Amino acid sequence: MKVCKSFLSFFLCGSFLLTASALFADTVHLVEKGETLYSIGRKYQITVSELRAANGLSESDVLKFGQKLNIPSPDIENAATLNSASLSSGSAYSSDNLETYVAQKGDTYYGIARERGIKVAELFALNNLGSDASLKAGQKLKVPSLAAAQTAQGSSLDLKDVDPRKYSSAKNSSGLVWPVKNPRITYVNGKVSGVQLSAAKKEKIMNIMAGTVMYCGSYRGFGEVVFVQSKTGLIYAYTGMSGISVKKGDYLVYGDTIGTAGVDSISKESRLTLMVFRNGSPIDPATAPRG
Repeated sequence: MKVCKSFLSFFLCGSFLLTASALFADTVHLVEKGETLYSIGRKYQITVSELRAANGLSESDVLKFGQKLNIPSPDIENAATLNSASLSSGSAYSSDNLETYVAQKGDTYYGIARERGIKVAELFALNNLGSDASLKAGQKLKVPSLAAAQTAQGSSLDLKDVDPRKYSSAKNSSGLVWPVKNPRITYVNGKVSGVQLSAAKKEKIMNIMAGTVMYCGSYRGFGEVVFVQSKTGLIYAYTGMSGISVKKGDYLVYGDTIGTAGVDSISKESRLTLMVFRNGSPIDPATAPRG
């Protein structure tokens, strides 16, 4: 199910998407004969890495007929981080705000992270876990204390039903190379941060930093997306495309073509959105390295 084909539509259709996200947040999928994590991920337009993390599965686990899988709501920051080759250690939490949690039967990384008010990518980083880590009962995890979690969650309660994302004009980016030529640049800030770039119809999208394609395909609310990880660990997320010309595992150099710009379903304008993540957190794409 594609809710909106482009990143801009994701924002303009905010109330509808919030409803859709809530619908899928607690969805349980019963595995049918012949299904794989890949086919299920395509059905719900999320990544295999997210499915593994939401269900405590490793790369070696095999699905069984009738098995119940939790389907997490889409979160492109988590998706980008969990599809990286490695996760960096560290956290914004001090040792005074951390405690040890012993995993119980039925726990998942997503459930624990949600309870403690952090993203699953940060939970992985806190515990030096790889993105394919499985979760077992009795496993000890570093987590923010309940007091810290309640503070973090309480501060966002008033915004629960308000779209916190805001648009602003571009900062001075004269001389910067972007994935498309001569774009009109608009910043998007909030839960998801990045830049929207105007583009010519079917304009080719250029890779701006050498790296490996970690994921490509449809992602719910963002259209066709490609994640490219640089050697320094930065994830460059190109979203809202109409076509993709690379595949997972490809090594791209600066200037390679990734795909073509998509058309916003509401404004009917050709657009691309670029986001860059470091350790699971967005950074200003204008400050991200090129080359």
